[in-house]
Amino acid sequence: MKKLMVLIITINFIFINLSAYPQNVEEIVKKAYKVAYYQGEDGKSEVTMVITDSQGRTRKRVFTILRFDSKDGGRQKYYVYFREPADVRDMVYLVWKHPGKDDDRWLYLPALDLVRRIAASDKRSSFVGSDFLYEDISGRALSLDNHELISENENQYIIRNTPKNPNLVEFSYYDIYINKDNFVPMKAEYFNQAKELFRKIEVEEVKEIEGFTTIVKQKALNLAAGSETIVEFNQVDYNLGLSEDIFSERYLRRPPRRWIR
Repeated sequence: MKKLMVLIITINFIFINLSAYPQNVEEIVKKAYKVAYYQGEDGKSEVTMVITDSQGRTRKRVFTILRFDSKDGGRQKYYVYFREPADVRDMVYLVWKHPGKDDDRWLYLPALDLVRRIAASDKRSSFVGSDFLYEDISGRALSLDNHELISENENQYIIRNTPKNPNLVEFSYYDIYINKDNFVPMKAEYFNQAKELFRKIEVEEVKEIEGFTTIVKQKALNLAAGSETIVEFNQVDYNLGLSEDIFSERYLRRPPRRWIR
């Protein structure tokens, strides 16, 4: 009877612990992806970006990000309007995110009055000279990688993400550290073909804003170049009732002043 009671207690303990967290790695990464990119039905943030090179020289970018979710966890659109410095003022970056296939991306260059389509092959290139990449801004599609739970501790899951098509990326895999309590992806470490760490993205501050867990400060480090970029998200707002037509090519040359003033 005593052995039976011990068995029942053990089974109940295992069940409680298994039910407290997601049952598989796909559920974990989907929850983390939603926290990072899909809070609310739409959103707005004023962003300050500071780029520091290996010699300590800094450059600053100030811009507004607008986001519209056509489907929660699915199709999504981004509109990024640059304010500072003068050489990038009025530049606009537009993304139409299509899970399962290549995103559409455009860049408006006001000095040339030119709309340039960003090729899918360029999404892993530097975003306006920073240590963030174009793909970092709107997020890398989950379907592009295989996901494996390689470890966990009391506070975090460690997920290894291996590209399904390694010829399209500069890394062999990257590990993401995801908090268990709120599913915030706190750190991403990128490894090259020699399995050497060459790039990191770290979350430095998280806040609860309007009931949503929000990353408000993060840093990207290029370990090979010795440079880093810090971005801070200020005046974050959710569920503003943004119109989807703002996120179209017609607004590349004439920004929606109501939302970016």
